[in-house]
Amino acid sequence: MSSISSGGPTGGIKPKHQRLVLLVIALAALIGAGLLAAYALSNQASYFYVPSDLVRDKPEQGRAIRLGGMVEQGSLKTQADGVTIDFIVGDGKARVPVRYTGITPDLFVEGSGVVAEGRMEGDTFVADNLLAKHDEKYVPRQMGDMTAAQAKQVVAETK
Repeated sequence: MSSISSGGPTGGIKPKHQRLVLLVIALAALIGAGLLAAYALSNQASYFYVPSDLVRDKPEQGRAIRLGGMVEQGSLKTQADGVTIDFIVGDGKARVPVRYTGITPDLFVEGSGVVAEGRMEGDTFVADNLLAKHDEKYVPRQMGDMTAAQAKQVVAETK
């Protein structure tokens, strides 16, 4: 009597083919997860603009973006509600009006750098978050009234 074998002792797929099928399934799952992650991130990406870029190439209304530049001197106005402020961000080439409702960072003042996260509504940038930047001459408030010699002494004492 002759017996016909169908692959292996268990009668199923050969182990070599099982590994190949598992590899193909794992690869497909990995590619699918990567595509899903890329799609999710593309919807959440926040693009960075300076005022001249924003004026030249306006993003679609409501799209999450970041606007970076300098808060113009004399542009900071507080609304009647006490928590909404309007100001202008400029880069020397263009100016963009900004509205923000909330508590501003301690370093946020006219003439300082700012990165505002938000969206365009009409011609106004509506910020949800403000990140204040300081220049390389930043000095902590506690050391602001000290002379250079006093500041050096304080630094030397903390070493």
